[in-house]
Amino acid sequence: MQEATIGIIGGTGLGDALLSNITDAQTVTMDTPFGKPSAPLVTGRLGERSVVFLNRHGKGHKLNPSCVPYAANIFAMKKLGVHSLLASGAVGSLREQIEPGHLVVVDQFIDKTYRRLGSFFDELGAVHCEFDQPCCSRLRRAILRSAECTRAVTHETGTYVCMEGPLFSTRAESLLHRQWGADLIGMTALPEAKLARQAQMCYALIALVSDFDCWKEHPKGRDKHDLLQEILGNLNQATANAIELIAAVLRGREPLLDEECSCRKSLELAVWTDPKAIPFVKKKKLGVLFT
Repeated sequence: MQEATIGIIGGTGLGDALLSNITDAQTVTMDTPFGKPSAPLVTGRLGERSVVFLNRHGKGHKLNPSCVPYAANIFAMKKLGVHSLLASGAVGSLREQIEPGHLVVVDQFIDKTYRRLGSFFDELGAVHCEFDQPCCSRLRRAILRSAECTRAVTHETGTYVCMEGPLFSTRAESLLHRQWGADLIGMTALPEAKLARQAQMCYALIALVSDFDCWKEHPKGRDKHDLLQEILGNLNQATANAIELIAAVLRGREPLLDEECSCRKSLELAVWTDPKAIPFVKKKKLGVLFT
């Protein structure tokens, strides 16, 4: 059996740090029907696994969350043969028990984005994928089993509110998100996870907690520069924890891809448009998503 290629998307903190761990690295520049990805993709090996790596925000963190070309990123990954995708991203915590430096293996999302392309299929027709469980449960279990061998505190579940940004939440919004039952707040998980499902990929997200969101007030008199340094220190610690966890996942012997997983069959019943009404040229352009 051919070795599965695992995709890795590095978010804030992890993007540049993980790249230096890839061996036999080769850079791949490509275009897609949705434009260019955030950066050239890097193929190579992490441990014993074949990987494709992409820095979500581009070199030098030049792309803010609203400007990340999510569709191009996922399409490029799929074109390079990625069927199983590990993503990371920095978040703020909405819960006292989820502390800065911790990791969270996200299981649910609330979408508050509104400026981003959320589907590959606007020109093709009506395509409706199941998304009640937005992260692959099998891939999440593999991550959680690997987390047992690492030093970081890793939370097994978490609901992630994805806001548009680029400004952070108001305190009223932060308190509302807590009332909704959300655990984390971030800006990059969506539409990435939705597009991965439309591309028939298994997708999992490791969230890196950098701070408490603004529902939790800072101590009076703290200097803002000191607070920023504290947040950056938390992010550096969470990044080190995430690299350790991803390395443990890739070292593990259990398969990270199952072609019988429901994620890999998400388009089987999703296309509601009459096939005769879909122009051949449009379906051919998106053919890689159906594999």
